[in-house]
Amino acid sequence: MSAEEIRMRTEAELERILPRRRPDAAVTILGAGNDDLGPGRAYLAKLAPGGYMVPTWPVEHGGMGLAGEEAAAVRQALSGFEAPDLYPWMVGIDLIGPTILAHGDEEQKRRWLPGIRTGEEIWCQMFSEPDAGSDLAGLKSRATRDGEGWRVSGAKVWTSRAHYSRWGLLLARHDFSLPKHRGITAFGLDMSSPGVTVRPLVQMNRDAHFNEVFMDDVWIPDSDRIGGVGEGWRVALTCLGFERGALGGGLGVTADQVDRLAKMLPPGDAVARDRWAARYADFQAIRYTELRTKAAAEAGREAGPEGSGSKLRGTAMVKRLAELAVAAEGAAATVEADQPDEWVSMFLMSPSLSIRGGTDEIQRNILGERVLGLPPEPRVDKDKPFSETV
Repeated sequence: MSAEEIRMRTEAELERILPRRRPDAAVTILGAGNDDLGPGRAYLAKLAPGGYMVPTWPVEHGGMGLAGEEAAAVRQALSGFEAPDLYPWMVGIDLIGPTILAHGDEEQKRRWLPGIRTGEEIWCQMFSEPDAGSDLAGLKSRATRDGEGWRVSGAKVWTSRAHYSRWGLLLARHDFSLPKHRGITAFGLDMSSPGVTVRPLVQMNRDAHFNEVFMDDVWIPDSDRIGGVGEGWRVALTCLGFERGALGGGLGVTADQVDRLAKMLPPGDAVARDRWAARYADFQAIRYTELRTKAAAEAGREAGPEGSGSKLRGTAMVKRLAELAVAAEGAAATVEADQPDEWVSMFLMSPSLSIRGGTDEIQRNILGERVLGLPPEPRVDKDKPFSETV
């Protein structure tokens, strides 16, 4: 069956379960201002039997077993139908699910993937730490072997949706005597385990989606270890590659949203319309780059540095688009409201894009080293035991 035939068949099947998307529908960018989980769970439950949300997953794990243009055709069909804010589930669907497929054992795949696919279980990514900064490999959370499991203590930060996640993909250091990249192991952490404390961090748009997570002697069974002991960095790189791909596009901005902004601008304001035209060009360049990146990934090629470039361009575009929108709204954008409109919410959220999903600085390092061939930053601690560097 050709990609076009798959798209047409998928659209026909979706017509029976979903309403068509309206061009004037408001867009929520990365979950800003939205904590209602009901619509998202209902939407994913409708799509789960057909595997439409995970077309590249194997059929035996609820996917469609597609790749390349065929998987892209399914996603194209989906884009024409109404969808709620799915940001709470995207860490699981776009990042952790594929990572489990790459590194998990068969029992873990059978146990964890159905809940991710159907939306029943939300996952969070427990990588960043308060003392590690942008150096993820500098993490200090400690995992100590304890019989048939592990005892973990430490702290994580900027953990999106941890306050209602069922599971977390956790990186912890099992051996401080090894160089920092080699002493790390990955786990699936049951967020309801005794000793796990989650503290939300309130942002300036009043969202509390980021969190601090504290682990005090938390027991994790060895059956929840993902990959081999000491393979945590390898697991992390896989997950981060999927993350750059997921955040590398327009970060949730839609063509309809960009078109609506054009109608908000004063007809005679040539400067504002010139700024909009630049944002439209940015959006189209990012969209086509995203299509190329997804096609390469679905053809089996590992995520490359192009994801970092798209993440940087997407971050800049969202910031400039939101600035233009609130300028067009004028004084109305300053009115206090229980629920800010989509543009104000985007404007207040947009500064966080420079640190979430990998900081701008880290993305530039990746591009400098892997694309421009610049020498890497000096890493004097790379081969030293981690215990000698802290």
